[in-house]
Amino acid sequence: MFRDLKRPSIRAIIILALIGLNAFVLFKAMFTSTHWFWLLPFTVGLLLLALYNVFQKQHTILYNFPLLGYFRYFFESISPELRQYFLESDLDGKPFSRRQRSIVYQRAKDVRQTVAFGMQEDPNKPGYEWVSHSIFPLKVKHNLRVTIGNNLCKQHYSASILNIGAMSYGALSKTAIASLNEGAKIGGFAHNTGEGGISEYHLQGGDLIWQIGTGYFGCRDAFGKFSPPLFKAVAAQEKVKMIELKLSQGAKPGHGGILPAGKNTVEIAAIRNVTPLTTVYSPPAHSSFANPVDMIRFVGFLRTLSGYKPVGFKLCIGNKQEFVKICEAITLTGIIPDFITVDGAEGGTGAAPLEFTDSIGMPLYDAVAFVTQTLHLFGLQQSVKVIASGKIITAFDVMKVLALGASACYSARGMMFSLGCIQALKCDSGHCPAGIATQEKSLYQGLKVTDKKVRVANYHRHTLNAIAEMMEACGFEYISSIKPEKFFRKIDPLTTKSFKQIYFDRVDEILKERWFKTEMLN
Repeated sequence: MFRDLKRPSIRAIIILALIGLNAFVLFKAMFTSTHWFWLLPFTVGLLLLALYNVFQKQHTILYNFPLLGYFRYFFESISPELRQYFLESDLDGKPFSRRQRSIVYQRAKDVRQTVAFGMQEDPNKPGYEWVSHSIFPLKVKHNLRVTIGNNLCKQHYSASILNIGAMSYGALSKTAIASLNEGAKIGGFAHNTGEGGISEYHLQGGDLIWQIGTGYFGCRDAFGKFSPPLFKAVAAQEKVKMIELKLSQGAKPGHGGILPAGKNTVEIAAIRNVTPLTTVYSPPAHSSFANPVDMIRFVGFLRTLSGYKPVGFKLCIGNKQEFVKICEAITLTGIIPDFITVDGAEGGTGAAPLEFTDSIGMPLYDAVAFVTQTLHLFGLQQSVKVIASGKIITAFDVMKVLALGASACYSARGMMFSLGCIQALKCDSGHCPAGIATQEKSLYQGLKVTDKKVRVANYHRHTLNAIAEMMEACGFEYISSIKPEKFFRKIDPLTTKSFKQIYFDRVDEILKERWFKTEMLN
């Protein structure tokens, strides 16, 4: 360690300095004042810690820079906070900017929502989007709700065009789930349960969309397989308005789900019918079916068991041909789902490997447009409603997906912001500082349901009001009046295209091929 005396390493300098410091303190304690002995535990502790750093083999930084290396790990641990509070501008910040987060906070708190001194966005920058307004505004003649359920359904549901996205109890705390559900009750909109089953905190009066995932939580037998009797009993509950079969999600398509052992409490394990305090995995694929035809038949089976409530499925589009095959299976069997939830790759409420989050799955706008085109090709657009999900928080976000063919949408992270989420990016750690994505009582007990439920309802109400105001300014009397040719995107400094030109004027090659085959058969 001390061979190269001409060029001593930082490591050697630190060790020598600590040895010298201890010698100095010992000398002072022995020959000047015994009070110096009080410093010895501290200085000896520093020396021992530095020696431990030198002899450990896991961390190169600590080996090369004993003690000093800890500063690197400390600042790395607080780097998200440093960026968010000291470095970001209003338009920076990922996945949501400060400006986006602020509008949710303002609406949830029912305070001033206006901005001053003009736009901060650069309207000439590629990617900038806008909607054309009308010089003759019209009064909206619609209550911003949509009826879900085709002629195979007997219990149709009138849904708000903005609802709470899928987030399970277990991933979220009991106070967060209760706040969301009570907020849904106040505002008259639906609450998607997520795939973790229905807990007592979901049953606070709000309408539920029960999501069934690959783990069949809440309707699984002892072997983890789907249990028809259990499903029928839960689906019969009055507050369960729709059933959503989850095939995949935008945050991690094709990966399955993970509930860390720390979040899998005894209570949560009982709801999911799993072993408590163990890591619970949802498989990537369902065990009840393995092809499009069987999947559609399973959807029909769920609808029958539920008493003919609206049943649909959720997926993140990947292989386009597979979705075409699903539509072919619908045509073949005559079993038409009541809705399809399209989750964009932007979705982010599930913890996932980096590659799955950043590089797998189709973005929301492309996916909604493709699903809309495909349903039109098969003549299913009137029977199957499309629900869009993925990074939707503002009125403009909602209107864009409606223009692309969606009938309604989910907001998950928007609702989390209304609860007080600060985008700490610690959802998968179990230590969410806002008490939302945690099972630590010391954290979630700070989230007061009596206050947060009102904020959830406020956010929903103000966002719907903003949608209505935008529709009136643009001359849209009805939701069906919102068309893609009215929405525009800057492609480059000299080129602007409408959503119609970008997403609909050019028919997808896979759909062209399918249309050609249909024409040949006819």
